[in-house]
Amino acid sequence: MRVKSSFLNISAGLVNQLIITILSFVSRTVFINSLGIEYLGVNALFTSVLAMLSLAEAGIGSSIIYNLYKPVAERNRLKVLALMKLYRNTYRVIAIIVLLLGLSVMPFLDIIVQDADVKHLEWVYLIFLLNTAVPYLFVYKHSYLNVNQKNYIVTIVFSISAIISTSIRIAILFYTENYLLYLAVDSIITIATSIILARIVDKKYPFLRFGKADILDPETRANFMKNMKAIFIQNVGNYFIFGIESILISTFVSIIAVGIYANYKMLIDISRTFLNQVFAGMNHSVGNMVAVESAAKIFDVYKVMLLLSFWLYSLLSIGMYLLIQPLILLWLGPDFGMSELILALLVLMFYERGMRNTITSVKTTAGIFHEDRFAPLVQAVINLGLSLWLVQQIGLVGVFVGGLLSALLVPFWTTPYLVYKKVFKRSVFHYYWTYLLYTLLGTGALGASYAISSLLPAHSLLALIANGVIVLVVVNLIYVLVFFKTKEFAYLARIAASFASKLNPFKRLVPSRLLRTEEK
Repeated sequence: MRVKSSFLNISAGLVNQLIITILSFVSRTVFINSLGIEYLGVNALFTSVLAMLSLAEAGIGSSIIYNLYKPVAERNRLKVLALMKLYRNTYRVIAIIVLLLGLSVMPFLDIIVQDADVKHLEWVYLIFLLNTAVPYLFVYKHSYLNVNQKNYIVTIVFSISAIISTSIRIAILFYTENYLLYLAVDSIITIATSIILARIVDKKYPFLRFGKADILDPETRANFMKNMKAIFIQNVGNYFIFGIESILISTFVSIIAVGIYANYKMLIDISRTFLNQVFAGMNHSVGNMVAVESAAKIFDVYKVMLLLSFWLYSLLSIGMYLLIQPLILLWLGPDFGMSELILALLVLMFYERGMRNTITSVKTTAGIFHEDRFAPLVQAVINLGLSLWLVQQIGLVGVFVGGLLSALLVPFWTTPYLVYKKVFKRSVFHYYWTYLLYTLLGTGALGASYAISSLLPAHSLLALIANGVIVLVVVNLIYVLVFFKTKEFAYLARIAASFASKLNPFKRLVPSRLLRTEEK
């Protein structure tokens, strides 16, 4: 059942990401041509500001998912309903808090937005604010689908919504160049999508319409509050690690620099979201497994996920380092390029966060929130201090140096230590030794890919595609040769074969012996 659910979730996620990627390129191109780089900078800046306001919600979503795993697995509907009532009421308060905090920021917009010639700035900000606050009234129900390993439903609904919204917004920009109308349409469709998903959940799980429910025992309620506070502290730190880049760049460099960075960030975020779809489809299965399986079983599956994380994140890191710069130049022109050093730092940050995702997913699904609650705050202080100092010393590159160093100094050490100690009950040496070997292998694959792809400079779209194929073939060939005798590779091969067997065109090509895999 876990494999089947993961397959549906991953398939829906990958199709969704393909759609979003195509739409993002078209939408971004039309946006820049219609409104210009300053509007793009404001768009990115307000997204960062409102991410800060969303800290009022920080911790609720993760705590919901963690607390629901066990009662859902035990089919304890009365306790599920009691928890969902608690979450509904909490999110109503959150929506009000976000709205009030957002309104309190409005008098300072002129300070935050430096030298931007953007009309109706206050109205633009208000639409962003509503688009952030209102969906909180419905989002708690989406979590129930995720816990039941049916997040493919959420993905499908959001895919349809994205197609409709992006198509209409592209038409608005192309024919009217009206930024306010562009934002209003996006906001209306986003809110409508949240309402539709809530109705789907009500129809699929009628008992969630808040009938009779258990009264939550003091231990469960106390555990919820304890974890929520811990995750809130962590997410406050995470914002000052990941969310302040655009604000720092706007304040110390320029709003135009924010817009240029936004294009690189979009491409990296597409890659990150693409891989998140793969692992999000597995994480809820891992959460279910953590609730019922032994430490040895969890560790075996974790090693498989760690290999998969390395394989995919290093593959995309190598591809991005070699291909993003020529893609930007071909797509938007030399005025939208950034330095090779900044690109290298962005790719290293992508790789480091990606490799940490596997260990973090085990930590989250195991409910380890309280023990390292202050780690993100420590990281945030280091990141903010280094970034503020370095951006004034060496400019834009300083923002990203600070971010990378803060990650290597704090969570790189704390997260693996806690998971190996509390979940796997073994030495953390395994993690760092494996990480070192994987990274050395990835560096070698990068060198081989660079040596071959440099023979064909990417001065045209066809050459760029050819270089992408070179990276894909070279990296995968090296990894297959290195890993094909390992148990983790054999497990992944069986899972891949099982997934392929569910796709009719490939069924006859898969040997039946490869399909003997556990589908619990």
